[in-house]
Formats: sequence, C-alpha cells, structure tokens
Amino acid sequence: MIKFSLSLISFALFFFGIKSFFHEPKVQSVPPSELTITNFAGPDVTPSPACLAVAPTGEVYVGVDMIGSLGKDPGKGHILKLIDKDNDGKMDQHIDFAEVDNPRGIIVQGSQVFVLHTTFSKETKQATGMNLVVFEDKDGDGKADGPEKPLIEHISNEKYIRERGTDHATNGIRMGIDGWIYISVGDFGFHDAVDRSGKKLTMLGGGILRVRPDGTEMEVYTHGTRNVYDVAIDPYMNVFTRENTNDGGGWNVRFSHHIQSGEYGYPVLFQNFTDEIIPALADLGGGSGTGALFMDEPNWPEKYNHVPMMADWGRSMLYIHRVSPDGPTFTQKDEEFIKLAQITDLDVDGSGRLYLSAWDGAGYSGSPDKGYIVRAVPNNWTYKAFPDVKKLSIKKLTELLKSNSAVARLNASQELVSRNNKQAAETALKTASDQSLALDVRVAGLFTYAQLAKENGIETLAGFTKDAALKEFALKALADRKTYISKVPVEPFLEGLKDASPRVQAASIIGLNRLGRPEVANVLLQTKVPASFVAPAKGTEGPHATPNAAIILPHLAVRALVQLNAVDALLAAVKTENSTLALWALRYMHNEKVVNGLIDSYKQSTDEKLKQQILVTLGRLYKKEIAYDASWWWGTRPDSHGPYFKAVSWEGSPVIEKFLKEEATKAGAQGKQFYVDLNSRQRMDIPEFAEEEKVAATEEPKIDLEKIKNKKGQVGKSSIEDVLLAINKLQGDPLKGRNIFNNQGCIACHSLSKTEKMKGPFMGQIGSIMNREQIAESILKPSASISQGFATVMIIAKGDRTYMGFITEETAAKVVMRNIAGEVFTIKAGDILSRKEMENSMMPEGLANSLSYEELASLVTFLSEQKK
Repeated sequence: MIKFSLSLISFALFFFGIKSFFHEPKVQSVPPSELTITNFAGPDVTPSPACLAVAPTGEVYVGVDMIGSLGKDPGKGHILKLIDKDNDGKMDQHIDFAEVDNPRGIIVQGSQVFVLHTTFSKETKQATGMNLVVFEDKDGDGKADGPEKPLIEHISNEKYIRERGTDHATNGIRMGIDGWIYISVGDFGFHDAVDRSGKKLTMLGGGILRVRPDGTEMEVYTHGTRNVYDVAIDPYMNVFTRENTNDGGGWNVRFSHHIQSGEYGYPVLFQNFTDEIIPALADLGGGSGTGALFMDEPNWPEKYNHVPMMADWGRSMLYIHRVSPDGPTFTQKDEEFIKLAQITDLDVDGSGRLYLSAWDGAGYSGSPDKGYIVRAVPNNWTYKAFPDVKKLSIKKLTELLKSNSAVARLNASQELVSRNNKQAAETALKTASDQSLALDVRVAGLFTYAQLAKENGIETLAGFTKDAALKEFALKALADRKTYISKVPVEPFLEGLKDASPRVQAASIIGLNRLGRPEVANVLLQTKVPASFVAPAKGTEGPHATPNAAIILPHLAVRALVQLNAVDALLAAVKTENSTLALWALRYMHNEKVVNGLIDSYKQSTDEKLKQQILVTLGRLYKKEIAYDASWWWGTRPDSHGPYFKAVSWEGSPVIEKFLKEEATKAGAQGKQFYVDLNSRQRMDIPEFAEEEKVAATEEPKIDLEKIKNKKGQVGKSSIEDVLLAINKLQGDPLKGRNIFNNQGCIACHSLSKTEKMKGPFMGQIGSIMNREQIAESILKPSASISQGFATVMIIAKGDRTYMGFITEETAAKVVMRNIAGEVFTIKAGDILSRKEMENSMMPEGLANSLSYEELASLVTFLSEQKK
C-alpha cells in the first residue's frame, strides 16, 4: 500500500477495496473546539497521498502513489509541491516537483528534498529495489533541477518488492537535531544496501537505519521490529515508533522507544526469549501505525505540545502518546486526537501549521478519486512568516537556533552546518555553553557544534561531559561519528558509567560500544542484571510489551560486549559474580573458542546452577541463523518460536552435540527431561533428545460451503448496494451474530481469539480496524482484494501431490496449509517443487446468500465488536 508497510487484518480495510465512507474530505478533531481544521487539497490534485513533508516556510510536498502497496506497474507516482499563497488553509497552487514511483518518505531541508521510493527498470518495467535519493531546487521554481542523486541504493528486498509490492518494504524518513536521517525499515529488510562511500550493509528483518545527509556513514540504529512505518524524534534524540500487527500472531500495534543498538525481538525473540529484548512501552491491539511526528511548536496548546503524534491508518486516527521518564526509557499513555480517514502521514511547518494526509479508501492500488490533505491549527493561531534561512546572518540564525520551535532549531542548525565556517561553529558553541538557555536549545547548539567541528571538537565535547545538564548529549555527540572515533578518549564514558543518571549510563554504554575498545569489557561486565531477566516458562509467552527500565542497561552492555567480540573477558567472567551477563552475551557468539571455553568452565565448576546455565548457553550456540541473501522472507505471520528463523549448523555444532550427549548420559533417565526441554526450546533437532510430538486432537467443524452459498435468502436475492443500505439501518444482535459466524462457515478459516489455533485472517481485532459497512462489503465481495498474506496458494510437491489453500504457518523446515474445507496439511519444505499465488480469494462469494438482512446485520455487529 502506499508509503507504509501494513499487516494483514490491520491492512484488510485497505485491501477490500471498499467504497470510502468519506466521499468528501471529512475530519473530526478530538476535542473539536481546540483546533481549526480545513480541507487543504482534494483528490483532484492529491489522490492516494502516501506521504508528505512540509518546508519550514509552509510549502507542502506530497508523495502521490497510484501504485499503492501491492501494485507492480511503474509510472504512477510523483512528488507535488502545494502552495497556500494567502495562508487561508487552502491550496492555491500546485507544481509537479519530480516523478518517482512508490514515494514512501520525504524530508525538505533548504533547497534539498530527500525522497525514499521504489525503483524500476526502464527495460523490464519491474521493480529493482528502493533508494533514498535527494533532489535539488536551487532556482526556486518549485521543480527539481535535474535527476535524483542516490544516497543509498538497494535499501529493500528486490525479490519481494517485485513479487508482492512495497507492503513490507522501507518506509518513512525523518531528520534529527543530530543531523542524521533516520529511516524506517520494514521486515523485508535489505541485502547489500550501498551508500555513497561504497559501504554495504545487510539486515535480516526490520528496524531503523540512519545515514548522513550526504549519503555516507550508513549504519543500523535498532533492529527487531516488524513494520515500523515512521519515526518521531524529540529534541533530545529520543526516537519513538508506533508499529504494525502480524494478524493475530502475537505482535500487535505497539508503541516503542528506540534506544541505539537495541534489539526489539521480531519475529524470533519476542515471545519465547523476551528476557533478551527491549520490550515495547505498550501493546495497543489492532490497527496499523503510519506517519509520526514529535510536536514541539510554541503556538500549539500546551496539552497538545511536546508529545509524539502517531498516525494509525487502520483506526483512521491520529494519536497522542504522553510519555513520562522511567530511568533510561519511558512509560506512556495514549489518547485519541484527530480522526482522519485512513491517515497516512503528518508534518508541521515553522508557523505551526500541521498538515495531514488521508488515503480515504483509495484501494490497494491507489485511486484517482480518493485521498486528500487537511491543515490543522490552534484556534488562536495567526500566520507568522518563517524566514528564508539562506538569507539570514549568523546573528539571525543564532536567534532561530535559540527558538522554542523544533522546526526553527533544526533548520537553523542545518543552515549553520551548511555554511561550515568558524563563525558558525563559534555561535553554536556559545549557544551550547550558555547555561541560562533552555536545555533543548543547548542540545541543539551542541549537536550543531559537533557537526561543524568534527574531530577538532573532540576536546571541547569531552569538556561538556563535566556539565551535568549536557553530559548525556555530549557523550552521544562524542561517539556519534565512526569516521574519527579512534581519536575519541575513553575516559568520559568510563566516568559516565558511574553517574547517578541511568540516561547518562546508557549513553556511556552505547558510546563504549561505538568506540570499539575491547579493554573496556571488564567494566561493562559489572553492569547489574535485574531479577526480571528471566526466560519465559515452558509454554508461556513473555512480557514483550511491558516497560522494563531495569533491563535497558544490561541489554545495552550485552550488545556492546558482543560488538567488541570480548571473548576472553567473557569466558573469564563465567567463573565470577558477573557470570549471568557474560553468559547472556556469549549466547550470540558463534566462535569455537567460546564453545571450548564454556565446556572447560562447565567441567571445572561445582556450582550446579551455573553448570545448567552453561548448558543452556551451549544449546543456544548449537545452531545459528543462516546468512541472509534476500532470497526468502518469513511472510506476514511467521513462525515466532525462535531463537532462529532459518537455523543451520556450524563448525562448533559437532563439539556441542557430543558434549551434551555425554552429559545427558551421565544425568540418566531422571535428568533426561532437562535435555529434552533444552532441545525443544533451542530447536537443536538432536534426535536423541527428541520428544514425541503430541498433537491434541481437535474436532474441526464440518461445513458444507456449497450448500450454504446455494441457499437464497434475502441477501442472495438482493444487490450488494441494497444489502449495504439495508444493514446500515439495522443494529443486529451480536449474540445471534456469533452463532451465524459458526454456522455460515466463517469458523473454518477464521479465529477470534489468540488462544485459538491461528487460521486465516484473524477476526479478533477486526472491529478496531474496520467499520460495519466495510466489514459487510468484505463478506459480500471477498475477491475484491485479497488480505495480505492470505492469497490462495497452490503447491506442487513430490509424489505428484497438489495442495491449494492459504499458508497458516511456515518455518525453514515446513509449510502448514489450510484449505477451504478447513483441512490442514503439513508439507516438508524439501518436498515442495513449485509454489504459486492465485489471483482469486479462496473464500467463495455467496456465503451470506442464505441470510436475512437482520441476520447479516447481526453477524456484522458481532464482528465489529471484536477489538481485542
């Protein structure tokens, strides 16, 4: 779909191609008395708006995407520049700025416009990946001066963009006050993305990437999200996201605080290995997060200011998340703010005008008749022109840098950086040093100075670590750039570890990670591990969306120790009071020296608890994740057992297997269960430890779908339009609706609770995503579009066997398929000869034919109440 990468049922509203229930742009503010909202541009100019960005001076750049999420034909997208000449809240002029396909993110910075978009071959017309590019408009005519300049190429999975479209590809972009561009990567991940310096990166799965505006120094910021769509960045470089669901597979919409180097666990750690991840701050149920912004503008009401604003396309709502400090992280409370039909993105200008884009039912391939832009301002808002920073003196730029507007600070900062002279550096340093100024202003000055001074500013930045207010940010700035990291002293970071502030401690650990000095390993090993570091009990799911401030510092220390490859220090620490942290780090280090060292420690120890922890660590090391080559993807509801998705043996595997078998033999029959459980949990697949799989017999419903659809009740005798009109006037009885759900065959392919076996599209959250009209039309027209991840698939396997249905589970070893009759088949991956997605939905039309209007209304009402 558009700029975003959405998940199945959270995506279903979009896929069903329904006629929008917002035929004209309609908005509702919550509370409406606080804001004035105007229709800025309609579908005649901005159909299918996937993303937008606003220049500080008020020009709105909109990414129109007529390909949508699953479309595959190029030549249907462009960036429009919209202008409101009289500042009355309505567009007066629009200019075609540039032609691009699948625009997914935009940043406007001076004369530069950064765009993330899908690329296509001119010869084959097929997708070739995604690029982050920059256009320039130096003459100010509203059009790009020439062709785009690539900054990062191949930043998503070419194979799956070509086969599926951009539904799980790379998404929104935003710049922080530190001058980095932060990029939201969907769980297609990427293979051999290359920046302008020639640096290459590969990432299995989703997370956040960042790069300098010149296209260099590309690096992974965080990892382990599903479909993070966009980021909100506050003045202190806290990064927030509202992510997307995996259709009843346990990963709901979640609000997260992203801490550099953190692992967030999707898809293989977030259920059974929750002790190893940074958990989300909240599980928000169904929906699909889209655009994001941290609002920090002085003319907005205080209660709507200094907050992350996060769009949810599935819920057609802009949310405010009120965050409260909690050690090195936060807790949050979310609340509804502005209702907008399938909201896609938002941004604010230097005068405080908030612009929002709405997909408005434009369908999975975009629509020329749907989509619009609105403007929202506080009721007491008055227009105040934002200056052209290129024309400002250093003195005037300094005044802007000291503003209480985040837009003003960022644009002043970047203009000072672009001037790159002694006067600019001096004014930034003076701003950072002035203790009478607000902290966000001083932070802006510090990061501006760091960008200008580079390695020449190291000594000054180190001095700022003595300033209690700026210590955290000085540490971040000192370790921010790998290009001269070797010249940065280690002492400020070691001192920071002793600070009373957990935020300073976190910045120190992250900095030590980036400095890459293995000699600090013993200091990192002293990080305390809290009692909450406990693996989930067998058969239970861990707390992966509950704030846990205590786990942040040891988590970051482990990430640093692994990055430092501190094998000797870690093995030595196994015999000390720091063994828990050491073994936590060692479980990620597939190194034969590690294996042999652990076995030696086991043999020398008399501590039975420690010995058991060593066995668990060896079990984890028995296999490792296969090297990612972008030839595969785990799908929309992947196997989340963990700890790996595609596990393979390596050089240390035979040594581990031999040792575990020997110890199991010594343990005898009474101790065997430990090895059986270890084998199952770590998925080692050692035959001697295998436990016979006991599959509980379940009585699947026997439904005669042909019989059902051949009956002709009131619904079957009427047009779809008449049915929709009729049920819109009927409330229906949800209790009767549940019975109808069972009797009409819905239960054969859909589950309602996460405790049930997952089947096809999950209905347990449908009411939080679709309204009654949309649910009704999806029942009446199941092939209008196919729910993401649940296309009908035909598999031909060895033995001349053919299967047709939808995939309910897939691992590296097997595919589990369910056909329309509810029959379940497990097919070994090695037996599959061919696999093809079919164009038509497996769900036949006519399943509601036998119902009366009242009965269909009851079914729809029942489904609309499913909001778990």
